[in-house]
Amino acid sequence: MPASKSAPPSHQPLAERLRPRRLADVVGQQKVLGPGMPLRLAFESGRPHSCILWGPPGVGKTTIARLMADAFDAQFISISAVLGGVKDIREAVERAQAARSGLHAQPTLVFVDEVHRFNKSQQDAFLPHVESGLFTFVGATTENPSFEVNSALLSRATVYVLEPLAPEDLKQIVALAQAQQGVQAIKKEAIERLVAYADGDARRLLNTLETLAMAAAQEGRAEIGDAWVVRVLGERLRRYDKGGEQFYDTISALHKAVRGSDPDAALYWLVRMLDGGADPRYMARRMLRMASEDIGLADPRALRLALDAAEVYERLGSPEGELALAECVVYLAVAPKSNAVYKAYNAARAFIKQDSTRPVPMHLRNAPTQLMKQLDYGKGYRYAHDEEGGFAAGETYLPEGMAPPGFYQPVPRGLEIRIAEKLAELRARNRGAQGGDGPEDR
Repeated sequence: MPASKSAPPSHQPLAERLRPRRLADVVGQQKVLGPGMPLRLAFESGRPHSCILWGPPGVGKTTIARLMADAFDAQFISISAVLGGVKDIREAVERAQAARSGLHAQPTLVFVDEVHRFNKSQQDAFLPHVESGLFTFVGATTENPSFEVNSALLSRATVYVLEPLAPEDLKQIVALAQAQQGVQAIKKEAIERLVAYADGDARRLLNTLETLAMAAAQEGRAEIGDAWVVRVLGERLRRYDKGGEQFYDTISALHKAVRGSDPDAALYWLVRMLDGGADPRYMARRMLRMASEDIGLADPRALRLALDAAEVYERLGSPEGELALAECVVYLAVAPKSNAVYKAYNAARAFIKQDSTRPVPMHLRNAPTQLMKQLDYGKGYRYAHDEEGGFAAGETYLPEGMAPPGFYQPVPRGLEIRIAEKLAELRARNRGAQGGDGPEDR
C-alpha cells in the first residue's frame, strides 16, 4: 500500500501531518470534488485517467494526486519539474514497467509537480507511455496549461481547475490543527488575520500556524492573540489584507491618483502596495486598465508603455523590475486623460443589450459564393481604398434605419483633439455627399 496511508511521523511539518488521508477529509474544492462533480466521479469510477490539476499554490494538488494513487492502489511516483529531468522520467518508466510485470502487478501514477517547468521535449517524453497505458499521468501547475503544456499532452489529459481556499475553508483547517495536533487556542481576531495572510493557501496557513505554535510554546502561552501574532510575524505580515477592504481601498487610491494626474501620489500608493506585499504582476494589470480606461486615445502610447512595463517585470522580477512599474505609473499620471472610449464601449454594450438583433445590410455582407452574389450579397459596396482620400463619402455602415448612436465623443485633450477634428471633417464630407440631409443632420 502507498506510504501516504500510514500515520505521518510527528517530526514532519504540520502541513504534512494534516494532509488528508481520505477523499472525504479534503477541505474545499467542492466544484470538482463535491458529490456528482467531475473529479469525484473519476475517483468513484474505479478507473484512473491522466489529468492536469491547475490552481494556485497550497490548494491541494499534491494531496489529490496522492489520494488518487491510494484510491486505485497504484504505485505513486513523484517528479519535480523544477529539479528533475529526462533521467527522472526514464527512471519512472522503468519503475512502472517493473511494477506492472512483477508477481503482484500494480498500476503506477506518475505525478509531475510544476509540470509547466518541463520543456517541450521533456513533456513529449511522457506521451508514448500515457498512450500505452503504462502509467497514469497527473500534472500539477500554477500556470495556464493552455499556454504552458504541450497540446499533444494536453489533449490526452483532463484539466481540473482548483481554486484558492475560501476563508471558511481555512478556518476549518485551523480548527483541525487545534483538534488533531494540539495547536493552542487562538483568538478570533488572530484567526481572521492568519486567514487573510494565507490568501487561500492552506500550506502557507499551516506553516505560519506552526511557527506561531512553537513560539507560543516556548513562551508558555496558552492562547494566541492578534497583537502577539503581529509582533511575532512582523515583516512577514502584509500591511493590509490582500483581498480585504484595506487592499481595495489602497488600489482605489492609486487609480484615483493616476486619474487625477498626481505623479507623487501615484508613486506613493504604488510603493505602499509593493511594500505591503502586493503582487507586482497584479499592479501591472491594474496599470493596463488605467491606460485603457482613463487615458485611452488621448495618448495611445500609454497602453503600449503599460504592456512594456509588464514585460520588463516578467524578465527582471523584483526588485529591479519594479522600477519599470514606477516609470509606467508616473507616465500614466502625467498623460492627458480621456475616458471617451470607456464611455463609448459601455454605451454600446447597454444599447446592444436592449436593442433587437438588426440584420446586416446587404451591401456589407460578404459574398464568397455565386449564389450569394445572385442574392445581392455585397451589391453596391464601395471599397474605401478606391475612393478619394481613402474615404467613401456618404456610405453607411450601420443597420438600415438605425440613427448614428454617437457612442464615441472625443474629449478636447491630447491626441483626441486631432481625432475630433478628423471626425468632424469626415462627417462634413458625408453631409455633402448626402445632399446635406444625411444621418448626421437628423
